[in-house]
Amino acid sequence: MTEYGRSPGSEPWHPTDPLYGDQGWEGQQQQYPQQAQYGHQDPYGHQDPYAQQQPQQAHQPQQPQQPYSDGTYQQQAQGYGAQQYGEQQYGGQQYPEQYGHGNPGGYDTAGYPAQQYDGGNWETGQAAMPYNAPPADPYGGQQPDLYGTPEAYPPPQPPGRRQVPPQPVNDWQAEPEPSEQEPEPEENHPFFTGDDGHDDEDDDGYVPEEAPGGRRGRRSGTSGKSGKGGGKGEKGRKAKNGMACLVVAAVILGGVGGLGYVGYKFYQGKFGAAPDFVGEGSGDVQVEIPNAAGGYEIGNILKKEGVVKSVDAFVSAQQKNPKGLTIQEGVYTLRKGMSAESAVALMLSPASKSNFVIPEGKRNAWVYEQIDKRLDLKPGTTKDIAVKQANSLGLPDWAKNHENVKDPLEGFLFPSSYPVAKGAKPQDVLRKMVARSNAEYTELDLEAKAKDFGLKSPWELLTVASLVQAEGKTHDDFTKMAEVVYNRLSPENKETYQLLQFDSTYNYLMGQSKIKITRKEILNNPDPYNTYRQKGLTPGPIDNPGKEALVAAMNPTKDGWMYFVATDGMNKTEFAKTLAEHDRLVEKFNAGS
Repeated sequence: MTEYGRSPGSEPWHPTDPLYGDQGWEGQQQQYPQQAQYGHQDPYGHQDPYAQQQPQQAHQPQQPQQPYSDGTYQQQAQGYGAQQYGEQQYGGQQYPEQYGHGNPGGYDTAGYPAQQYDGGNWETGQAAMPYNAPPADPYGGQQPDLYGTPEAYPPPQPPGRRQVPPQPVNDWQAEPEPSEQEPEPEENHPFFTGDDGHDDEDDDGYVPEEAPGGRRGRRSGTSGKSGKGGGKGEKGRKAKNGMACLVVAAVILGGVGGLGYVGYKFYQGKFGAAPDFVGEGSGDVQVEIPNAAGGYEIGNILKKEGVVKSVDAFVSAQQKNPKGLTIQEGVYTLRKGMSAESAVALMLSPASKSNFVIPEGKRNAWVYEQIDKRLDLKPGTTKDIAVKQANSLGLPDWAKNHENVKDPLEGFLFPSSYPVAKGAKPQDVLRKMVARSNAEYTELDLEAKAKDFGLKSPWELLTVASLVQAEGKTHDDFTKMAEVVYNRLSPENKETYQLLQFDSTYNYLMGQSKIKITRKEILNNPDPYNTYRQKGLTPGPIDNPGKEALVAAMNPTKDGWMYFVATDGMNKTEFAKTLAEHDRLVEKFNAGS
């Protein structure tokens, strides 16, 4: 079998054959091969380019030509019989090849003569050409080649290879024709026209029926109609139009009025005078001003208590007063309904101050008594709270759990002025005082200073300061007294052998303030606070030292002072370095008393 040969069977021999795997063009033949008639006459008188001279056939007459029917090939269902290809020329030689089962000359089908295939190319429609020979003119010189120019249409393709031709693309867009400008529609909203949207129903509920010809019958309210109903509808529209105008006018007036009120308030707030009372007021009221409070904070407190009418009025009066910015924290007794100017003047007067003041060197026992009186409490109430709740009032860790201490808060009710208004709770007042003490001691850095003097803790440094405060009278006394304490505590002390021998410590344990104490009563009391019998410092502070005594305790003199005597018994204290000098000072004191 050659390249152009064919083997027996139902399938064509080559994939380029349009019948390869195809059951018929346009799905018309499913089981039988199609037979197309070539070489027919064009009904329009043109020569069919496919009507070529058939090659020589052996033992088989040529099948007659059949014309096209409606532009399509006439197709007939046939069964494959024995097939025989006619002679084909290759290079000028004839090679007769027979295929089939005893049927020479071509296809032998029932009722139809065998058809001769020319072995041409399906894609071009041209007959096969011998090798090394020039191509034959398929038209036999009768017509030009319609597919040989670039402008020609492509040759027809089998159905399986046909494609939809591309659609032309327009690169321009037609401009729309100008249309007449439609008139702007008139406003027909019921709010402006007065129409209630019920044109087909009058006041008595009549609904017009559809009249012949598509028209509706109306009883009233339509154009071109007259009568009672028409006049009533016109009046209704006029009434609704008037009501709409009134509503719009009311909204506009309301907006203008609101803007005017806001503008007035803005002007009053920026440029107008602040509301204020007139006069000195009446009645008494206590107000508490916290530490570092500014004008607006003070003004809010006074306004809340009814003292002034507005905060701005008080701030303005405070700024106008030359001393207005010097108002301090504390409790003030004022009057209700005062003018802002009068309130500022009264707060600057000492007569209004109602603060609770703790002087330097006062013991806690005195402070407790004063708090009870201030708050109208039973005597001893504040002391009991101080002893029971000491650890919950804000003491630092280094001030807790010391042995033989008579009052754990001693030394922590810092001398100052405190706002204690009526109705306050004792624990709240004590907590404020302890907080103030912590702030002062932290600022002075007692923990670091205690180590510089060989003391065990800040607690001992605070105790030294309380002794300095109790025995000294002036700043010079404080610094010299601090040196006396440190010299007597020294292990090298050969004068008193670490005995302080301070009368103030004995008076503290006795709860008294005596100047003349007999030697007998001093030597017979073994209390830890009795420094005539106990070496070293007392178990804790004996009063509440002020800041000056604290600073002196950390800055003692270095002159060698060992003794001191209050020669006038009250205000004058003289110091000595030796026991002999001390004895002369004692004689001076005895002579003066």
